[in-house]
Amino acid sequence: MVRHETAGDIVLEIDGDAYLSAGEVVRRLGISRQTLWRWRQDEKIPPGHRYRGRQVLFSEAEFAEIESFANRLEPIQPEIDRNQLRLFNGGQR
Repeated sequence: MVRHETAGDIVLEIDGDAYLSAGEVVRRLGISRQTLWRWRQDEKIPPGHRYRGRQVLFSEAEFAEIESFANRLEPIQPEIDRNQLRLFNGGQR
């Protein structure tokens, strides 16, 4: 394993492949660890890889998938989101 730190980025190189730690993923995306773990549990993002039985790492390709999921835009569907929209306009339709 080789650890590279450049401009605040931490990348681990294992057998010639680059990996990001879970901490680096949350730092780069500006999300919480709880959000990352929830997305993993809900199988919305790749599960990553366990290194030495404890540290969770993500390949660069997996990070790209996570980043894409984190930055997705979904249109609001009023029929489905009607109850949620009421919360924002004081309970009115």
